[in-house]
Amino acid sequence: MNIAAAVNENFANYSNYLIRSAMFVYALAFLAHLAEWVFGGRSKIAVQSAALIAEAEAKEAEAEAAKQKAAQQVTVKTATGGTVTLERPKVVTRASASDRGIADGPGAAGGNEKGDLYGRIAVSFTVLAWLLHASGVAFRAASVQRAPWGNMYEFSTTFGAVAVGAYLLLLALKKDVRWIGLFLTTSVLLDLGLALSVLYTSSEQLVPALHSYWLWIHVSCAIISGAIFYLAAVGTLLFLFRDHYEVAVTAGRASDGRWGDIMRRLPSAASLDKFAYRMNALVFPLWTFTIIAGAIWAQAAWGRYWGWDPKETWAFITWVAYACYLHARATAGWKGRKAAYLALIAFGCFLFNYYGVNIFVSGKHSYAGV
Repeated sequence: MNIAAAVNENFANYSNYLIRSAMFVYALAFLAHLAEWVFGGRSKIAVQSAALIAEAEAKEAEAEAAKQKAAQQVTVKTATGGTVTLERPKVVTRASASDRGIADGPGAAGGNEKGDLYGRIAVSFTVLAWLLHASGVAFRAASVQRAPWGNMYEFSTTFGAVAVGAYLLLLALKKDVRWIGLFLTTSVLLDLGLALSVLYTSSEQLVPALHSYWLWIHVSCAIISGAIFYLAAVGTLLFLFRDHYEVAVTAGRASDGRWGDIMRRLPSAASLDKFAYRMNALVFPLWTFTIIAGAIWAQAAWGRYWGWDPKETWAFITWVAYACYLHARATAGWKGRKAAYLALIAFGCFLFNYYGVNIFVSGKHSYAGV
């Protein structure tokens, strides 16, 4: 074994060690985030205070309803000279999330000092884990002397690092997104666990078709797009739960148990819907460029821009699904839950394009390494 090969093997070993160390710290961050949600609930005094406030608000609502009912009543004369009181018919519609006027919840910590402490510890662990994670990806790149996303193992590890990096960037920009932390650390642990146990391949060079600067451009754009799509999917899924909770609240059917307390602390359905839409709209042009860059690379590698390869086809299907979602958000009849279902279907197409096509379908893009 020559010196260069020995150095590359050492870099690969360092990479594996750093990725495993990152998983350990991500697990600590997960536990801290879990503690934030568990211990961030309201105290007994806060619950009693909220109950008194709710009772006062209910009385005010009853008084306002009585006034509105009186305003809706009309007194008319009958043919016999008498009078009768009639009520104007009213149109009943389901209020959309943006029309309910419900404020955002206090966050995962629930305004509790102990919960907030656990949340800050969780973010600190997440930063440390991300530094280890990103270093592991960098050492993998050094070991193969190319872009560290030539197979599914490398793509998965880099994808997780980009997703966590995007989350930390939002926090650095003072965005109130700490509620994503528990779901993010959970999914990153699953992602890295799957990468190390099932998708792992040793450091090796790529097939000739992948020796191109387009590997840096095309695949990096796909990774960034997928990471932002993932954050948007988390927001969309939580929107569906929070929207269901708000409908129950407005109908007077919401419980105040543990589930209700968790839902209460999330951002409002309108805020979650807006967050998911902005994330998807922000990265959709980059996903469009990803497909275009892939077509240009295909022309250079295989002599054609498009060949209906399974990977190309599902990338296009994913693009169409997200385009339908963005169009639906601009259409009054498809806002809210219907558009959210479309967004989740679109992200499902992205996941199938990655896992399903790479593992179960063969084609020119069969470079999974598993």
